[in-house]
Amino acid sequence: MNLQTLNVALADDDEDDRFLFKEAIDEIKIQTKLSLFTNGQELMDYLNLPNVILPQVVFLDLNMPVKNGIQCLKEIRENNALDSMSVAIYSTSSSEKDIEDTFVYGANIYINKPNSFTKLKDAIEKVLQINWQYNTSNLNKENFLLRL
Repeated sequence: MNLQTLNVALADDDEDDRFLFKEAIDEIKIQTKLSLFTNGQELMDYLNLPNVILPQVVFLDLNMPVKNGIQCLKEIRENNALDSMSVAIYSTSSSEKDIEDTFVYGANIYINKPNSFTKLKDAIEKVLQINWQYNTSNLNKENFLLRL
């Protein structure tokens, strides 16, 4: 069976979180190519390169220096060239305002950073298994927040 490689990007300023995310991606059964970015500006610079292979799913931390996750989300959703990309907010924040804002600005799913490696792997795997092409047509607040 020929498995398609899923292009995934993570923008997170926390080095430990990037390391754990990469370790989790390496252990799941889904074939992926992961691109890591230390802030939102790095991510957006990459996404706007000519002839870049765009990730199918971007995981965005909310609280980053230079350009935060909300700013990136807004830019992604305002750019027609990026509109097929799914955006997963990946944050320590469980603030109702953050969840509401990211939903309104067009994120596909909101994940609170799990407190264990096993839960992190489970969360990433769940997000990567979603067929976003069909899932986004019935987006609602109830299925927006990924509960583990």
